[in-house]
Amino acid sequence: MSEYLEKLSRALGDTRVQLVTTAVAASAVTVGVMWGTRKAQRTRQTRRLKNDAEDVLSLDSNDFSLPSDSSASTESLAVTKHTPVHLSPNEELLIQEQLARHYVFFGQEGMAKVRDSFVVVVGAGGVGSWAALMLLRSGVQRIRVIDFDQVTLSSLNRHAAATRTNVGTPKVDALKKSFADIAPHAMVEARVALFSAETAADLLAGEPDYVLDCIDNMDTKTDLLEFCKNHNLEVISAMGAGMKSDPSRVQIADISDTFEDPMSRAVRRRLKLRGIMGGVKVVYSTEKPGKVQLLSLAESQKDEPGDFSVLPDFRVRIVPVLGTMPAMFGVAMATHVLTELAGFPTEPLPVKGRYALYNRLQCDLGVRESKIPLEAGGPRMQMRTNDCGYMLEEIWRGRSAISGSIERLALTRWRRDQPMATYNCVCMTKPEADRHEKLTGNPEDHYPAETLEYIERRLDEEKQLSKWR
Repeated sequence: MSEYLEKLSRALGDTRVQLVTTAVAASAVTVGVMWGTRKAQRTRQTRRLKNDAEDVLSLDSNDFSLPSDSSASTESLAVTKHTPVHLSPNEELLIQEQLARHYVFFGQEGMAKVRDSFVVVVGAGGVGSWAALMLLRSGVQRIRVIDFDQVTLSSLNRHAAATRTNVGTPKVDALKKSFADIAPHAMVEARVALFSAETAADLLAGEPDYVLDCIDNMDTKTDLLEFCKNHNLEVISAMGAGMKSDPSRVQIADISDTFEDPMSRAVRRRLKLRGIMGGVKVVYSTEKPGKVQLLSLAESQKDEPGDFSVLPDFRVRIVPVLGTMPAMFGVAMATHVLTELAGFPTEPLPVKGRYALYNRLQCDLGVRESKIPLEAGGPRMQMRTNDCGYMLEEIWRGRSAISGSIERLALTRWRRDQPMATYNCVCMTKPEADRHEKLTGNPEDHYPAETLEYIERRLDEEKQLSKWR
């Protein structure tokens, strides 16, 4: 009997081995079949997309190709906010894939706004060419690019589309030809024209959602900014990228908040003479000038330097330019415009005198806290300099929570009967903080509902952010 049981056990053991072996083999076959099927599907899909792309790009249509004659761009149809953009289903499929990461970032609604927008870029040099290129790559389908100048050999160090083959051709034509290889469906109007106060109405016509000022000449730049302000056109202006080399100093601010930039100062003064005190966003650098200088005039040019300028009143002397800096200015401009168009606005920080300001805020807050009896507000929190900077920049965006002013700022307790903490600390101007300290009762008794809602929302935001500090 025992011998029989032993043989039965041995037989069962062999069966288990067989079952396991069979299961493993079956799994391997299944995985192989699935992998092979998916590979075949990917291959077919890739082949289909390539065929679709070839079909789209081979269409004999002015919407998807440039005339071989570069001068024809000046005769192309004008682009406006309402110019139709024609895409076949195949082309739309390609564009959706091309912009997939932007759709993830902005969402369907945000990207619809970007793609439905119309943007005018005035100046197609080192800054404007990169701004226009990144707007196109990011989904803007209606673009007008304006410039009177041609591509030169010296353009190759900073222009987004300059090559040796297009030296001597208009910069806007070089951009349009390059754009056709990236987004053939996009409506790009290349205008070989000089911007001026007289041509402003024509060149900025068509209801643009945004105007990018990338002009070098300060008088012309001022004319453009004045026109945009007077006609309620959203505009962002590039200041001086020449003679700069520190990428960490590139900033976006209202022109009234700029510093260390001679062009910003000159344009600001010109705008003030025309009654414009601020409200113009600019990209500029806080890097101190002086490391390099303008190239000197040749002896033959010194008597009548104006005779050697490209156009009357334009700069004669050559500005040393590190090619990467204009590109950074252009990309910064495009990024800001894209977030505005998509309804995903950022809040650029005014950085003027920031580090000294943090120390002053800390000292002022310490004085204010010392006036509050311990029994009235609970234990005091010692705010470090970095804490003050964090509250000012990250929570209050460098502005008063009461008025939005950036002048003479201070930090103070929001609710006087609660302990001092980052979630009970508000940024105000000094006069506003002085008045706030004298109030009795709760803030709800003294401030309008929209101010209260804004402050409480920002303090709730700080409670969430403090978990990660």
